[in-house]
Amino acid sequence: MTEARTDEEPADLTASERRMWDAYRTGSICDLSTRAADRDDPHSEHVWGPERSVRARVVARLLLHGPPPVPGRVASLKLRGVRISGRLELSGGTVAPYVELQSCRFDSEIQLSEARFGTLRMVNCAIPRLEAARLHTEGDLHLPRCRVARGIRLTDAQIGTDLLISQAVVQRDNKGRAIAADGLSVAQDLQGELLETYGEVSLRGAKVGVSMNLRGARLRNPAGRFALNAPQLTVERTLYLTSIALDYAAYGGTSTPPYGLGPTPVRGRRAQYFECLGGLRLDDGRFGDAIDFYGARFTLTDEQEISLRRIQTPEFRFVGERPESGRVVVSGAKVVKLVDTSTSWPGPGGLSIEGFVYENLAPRGHFPLARRLEWVAAATPEYSPEPYERLATVLRASGEDQEAREVLLAKQRRRRATLPPAPKAWGYLQDWTVVYGYRPGRAALWMTVLWAAGALMFSQLDPPAIKADEHPQWSAALYALDLLLPVIDLGQQGQWKLEGGWQWGAAGLVVMGWILATTVAAGASRLLRRG
Repeated sequence: MTEARTDEEPADLTASERRMWDAYRTGSICDLSTRAADRDDPHSEHVWGPERSVRARVVARLLLHGPPPVPGRVASLKLRGVRISGRLELSGGTVAPYVELQSCRFDSEIQLSEARFGTLRMVNCAIPRLEAARLHTEGDLHLPRCRVARGIRLTDAQIGTDLLISQAVVQRDNKGRAIAADGLSVAQDLQGELLETYGEVSLRGAKVGVSMNLRGARLRNPAGRFALNAPQLTVERTLYLTSIALDYAAYGGTSTPPYGLGPTPVRGRRAQYFECLGGLRLDDGRFGDAIDFYGARFTLTDEQEISLRRIQTPEFRFVGERPESGRVVVSGAKVVKLVDTSTSWPGPGGLSIEGFVYENLAPRGHFPLARRLEWVAAATPEYSPEPYERLATVLRASGEDQEAREVLLAKQRRRRATLPPAPKAWGYLQDWTVVYGYRPGRAALWMTVLWAAGALMFSQLDPPAIKADEHPQWSAALYALDLLLPVIDLGQQGQWKLEGGWQWGAAGLVVMGWILATTVAAGASRLLRRG
């Protein structure tokens, strides 16, 4: 248990530690910086001597068993430009005071496993490693502009309000992970603008209560499978993997902490792209408002992929740059609105959309139907009807009936290529004559042409009647039409004797009539079923 606080000051405090001790009791800042920018940079090579150093065990004593505040003041630990020597060990402890460390340098790793804090802010600090599994904070955890040499561990941590890691630079640990935060829970926002990582960022099963913002971040893990590995991630609002405007003055970010550097940039504005050097995995994720890839850049090997299997979100904005290699997989995903561009998707062999369900299309820029059909073809190296039927359904729901018929026609032609010779020949005949029934005007045109040809042919004939006393008046036009129209009897067919080539001509009209009627009936039945 945490011991009661005491007024007793340790006898072995150094001058800098005594300054820190007194500042703690008044809640003021203990500033040991020199006001020289190059010497105050905690990431520089300059050595910070004992005049700027405090021992980690003294810091731990202040935080866990510190003296009471001066009457009328609130005790808190605020350090600036201080070197903390030794390992700061707070694992399992309860830290009640507010903690804010600016431009400080740690000699050894920070141990916060299973510790409890109110609010912890470390701004622009040099940290060998942060070990904070199952950390619990009632307020914020801020690590902006920090540089961490051997990774951050936040497995199963619970952050009461915001987690801020904007502009941090995090190297990998001995397991290849820059940030290990499986099971992390953030009650409000996770802000990681301009974050740089050199190893896997693992957020498996993490939960973010509002939005997760990685605008302008650079995630690098070329040697591993994923740069961002976050299956079953839940974000209640929007996940931003976008570029960011770099106009600092317009947004007035504060230094403690440096909130929001700016929104997603408009065209022509100076920006930094979201870059992912390595795979990205968001399988089975749930996103309450949207996933935004505006201006995202991916560099993948042939074995790596952007895996979005079975994600669910109202809006999916895939408007980044096309990956040159690797794959994009959205199989089984369910979105309401798909916002994309014709240049954002990879080509054949680099895309999988099997079972991808979307209800509305909202393309940005020029995205003609021909390019959309190429998108479907690129995603189905082997014929599959479902992507075509999904696209046709969405187009029809938006009132684009003609485009929907073109998609279903493309499906029939793609299917034809997989058929044996006889059905394939029948498919070609259907396509050539009435375009699989999707263009009924073509059937009417063929019927008119054949009727005219038949009427002209039989106008040169005066055949004898089969029954001399029972026969209608000979009409070449009615006879040709009676042959062409199946089922309907106009009273001419079967009344006249035809011999030789005339019989073959009549048989040809009957066959062509059945072909046209069968194809039109099939097309009509498809239209009725869709209705």
